Amino acid sequence: MSMAVGDKKGSAIADINVTPMADIMIVLLIIFMVITPMLQKGIDVKLPIAGNTKERKDEQKTITVAIKKDSQTFLGGTPMPNQLDLVPQVKERLEEAPEGQKTVFLKADADLEYAEVMKVMDLLREAGVEEVALIAESRVQGQGS
Repeated sequence: MSMAVGDKKGSAIADINVTPMADIMIVLLIIFMVITPMLQKGIDVKLPIAGNTKERKDEQKTITVAIKKDSQTFLGGTPMPNQLDLVPQVKERLEEAPEGQKTVFLKADADLEYAEVMKVMDLLREAGVEEVALIAESRVQGQGS
């Protein structure tokens, strides 16, 4: 009784089993699909709920200002220790923005005082922002949480 090792001449089987590699690739693909949206999230702010929100596609060139509950202000994802630094920074970014796109998206925490939001909006107007778009949570999405 002889064992079947290869073909008639007795050579070893040279085929590589690619099934484990395919399994690993699928697992890696799933991991990257889960992690990628988390990398682009930005500053976590508890947004107020509004009924007339529009779907907005996140573009690379948009200028976003976020204000957390403790009045800490962020431009893009960069913390601004002094809110007055916002004016020159936003002016600089507006110069790089395409013509006619002088809108700044403002994310403010729902528990933040109204006066604090108005203060930041005044600074944005001073920087030459034509339009401030307030970002809010959609009412339908907000009811589940």
